[in-house]
Amino acid sequence: MTRLPIVGHQRMARLLSRLGFVSVRRKGSHVFYRHPDGRTTTLPIHKGRDLARPLIRDILHEIKLSPEEFQKELERKR
Repeated sequence: MTRLPIVGHQRMARLLSRLGFVSVRRKGSHVFYRHPDGRTTTLPIHKGRDLARPLIRDILHEIKLSPEEFQKELERKR
């Protein structure tokens, strides 16, 4: 099993947008994202803090993206 790279909320939000997820609503420091095919996830927005690996793993599970696909998406040109 590969070690997940740690990313911040802005980079994860860009990745979600690139994958087709749309920000539906925001409540406090959490943004709710939905994909047209029905997948959903919630992304916490905490300034100055990176997302923890267990949280990244949970988000990847919710959006049905493997850790290997996640790394490939991060390496893609923006």
